[in-house]
Amino acid sequence: MIVAEDLTRVYTMGRVKVRALGGVSLTVARGEFVGIMGASGSGKSTLLHILGLLDRPDSGSVTIDGTDVLALSDHRRTLFRLNRLGYVFQDYALIGELTALENVYLTSLVRGDQKEEYLGKSTEILRRVGLGDRINHRQSELSGGEQQRVAIARALVNNPSILLADEPCANLDSQTSKSILDLFARLNEELDQTIVMVSHEDWHKEYFCRVVTLRDGLIEEVTECRRA
Repeated sequence: MIVAEDLTRVYTMGRVKVRALGGVSLTVARGEFVGIMGASGSGKSTLLHILGLLDRPDSGSVTIDGTDVLALSDHRRTLFRLNRLGYVFQDYALIGELTALENVYLTSLVRGDQKEEYLGKSTEILRRVGLGDRINHRQSELSGGEQQRVAIARALVNNPSILLADEPCANLDSQTSKSILDLFARLNEELDQTIVMVSHEDWHKEYFCRVVTLRDGLIEEVTECRRA
């Protein structure tokens, strides 16, 4: 599913060079729910962004479903992201003027899907994440947990191979966080959805199949969890 080898990434900040990744190799199998953990500045988000084709490494390789994604042209890489990957961010990244339904089918519009098809798929995925009665509500009318569920529905509507989540519970209280992680676990089990999620909360480990812990841009430890 995902094979990353010897990824390095250095950011230049004025006269200072900051090593975000110092040679990270990682394999994620189909159907795994993998947590990426570590202290702030350990390279978690950088690794996720590279795996999600939102950033490029300075060296190393990334293969997803047998495709060398770093060798793709900018256009083909954009299409790969649109068709094969789903993203959930901690700040929801919804468009406030749009309803939940409109936020979800926006990517389907970009893909050029037929209206009947994308309306049906978007309504169904919102129902699956527990928002069947909230599809016509705008962002200001939704709680934080409901907004994150809209973001998850948007990420899943095109049936991505991989769902990438960058601290999706960071802005949520513990009870709402649990409901979001329960949803991820259900999607992982019922749909065999591959999920790679960045987290900094120890209690999240109970949801993961495996935890990859980073420290100073390197993998410090890989731990099998109870869901493995």
